[in-house]
Amino acid sequence: MELRTKRLLLRKWKDEDVQPFARMNDDPRVVRYLARIADRSAIEAWIKAQHEHFKKYGYGLWVLERSDVAGFLGFCGLVNIPYRAHFTPAVEIAWRLHPDCWGRGYATEAALAALAFGFQYLKLNQIVANAAVDNAASRRVMERIGMSFNPKDDFDHPLKAAHDPLRHQVLYRLTYQDWTETLAVDLVRVSSRLFYVSGY
Repeated sequence: MELRTKRLLLRKWKDEDVQPFARMNDDPRVVRYLARIADRSAIEAWIKAQHEHFKKYGYGLWVLERSDVAGFLGFCGLVNIPYRAHFTPAVEIAWRLHPDCWGRGYATEAALAALAFGFQYLKLNQIVANAAVDNAASRRVMERIGMSFNPKDDFDHPLKAAHDPLRHQVLYRLTYQDWTETLAVDLVRVSSRLFYVSGY
């Protein structure tokens, strides 16, 4: 599947995405609160895993680019959480954008399309997101797209080492019911004008 918004295309991964993704992965601003992928071979394996996730589930992390100009901006999408925690099994919404794209509302716009796809097309009951406690930018996006935070949901990420300062994470949630209620004004706009699904 591919998604379109007013300004963005959320598309499948291509071979030419490896190099710009590797550059983004090496930017300390991008990975300050996120896991850095080790090297080129690990990046290629990560992208291969995205293709496999799409084939298995029909959704995953899409590459972001502007609708009017081709070029890698980052990624956004939905993934099945691979680890065990108090809130799993669950589907997570995630994004990562190049710093040149920060502050333009791209993450929020892409995330709204991914949510619409998850709730309208996939019929998910709930979508979650997590972030390092101090990752204020990502937390603001989670709040803008209608997700709610409860400190009781805080958790230690099982895939991060005990000494990792990013191990402690906050969890945000959005249920289908809350999505339809809190975003009722935007629902028609997203589904009728900004969001459509095409074959992957």
